[in-house]
Amino acid sequence: MQSSIEPHREATLWFNELYKKYKNNHQDIPWARLEVNPLLESYLNSQDSHTGTALVIGCGLGDDARALEIAGYNVVAIDVSDAALESAKERFPDSKVNFVKQDIFEMPEEYRDSFDFVFEAFTIQSLPIIFREKMIKSIINTIDINGKLLVVAHKKEKNFPGPPWPLQEDEVNLFSLHGMKELSNEVHNEDSHISSKKFRILYKK
Repeated sequence: MQSSIEPHREATLWFNELYKKYKNNHQDIPWARLEVNPLLESYLNSQDSHTGTALVIGCGLGDDARALEIAGYNVVAIDVSDAALESAKERFPDSKVNFVKQDIFEMPEEYRDSFDFVFEAFTIQSLPIIFREKMIKSIINTIDINGKLLVVAHKKEKNFPGPPWPLQEDEVNLFSLHGMKELSNEVHNEDSHISSKKFRILYKK
């Protein structure tokens, strides 16, 4: 019998189960650093000031959202996993980050053109490639005029079976094709079984 769940929702169900399974053992979640993403941290440290609103896509356990809050942003952090959001709130009980359960494919109208800074790391690559362009458009729609977007993703180098599914250069270019101006495009080396390189790309709307 064919599932009645929309394909993109079905593709994300396993996230919540994994966060629930390792609620007391966060170190066993493959992508959980339990610290701010170093490519976000170095970007924040390179800028003189940070103000306005920020959105974190697929916030997980909340480290990146907390770093953006400390930097000076008013932060909304979204994830499809209730378990991840509960853990994030428990880990940062004094934080004013607004941790929200939100499907990236069904962004509310209030998010449209609303954020001065958006951070996306590894969420696009975590879902099947068929959803890639739709996710990119959804992210772009949240960015205010002149707002910035920082994307971090593994670069595809080989036929990695996935998940995750690292991004190719032409897939990264979808951001530019849908209206974003590329300000910088860096490739960083990484010791990883997924790929040995990561993109860090800064865009402006």
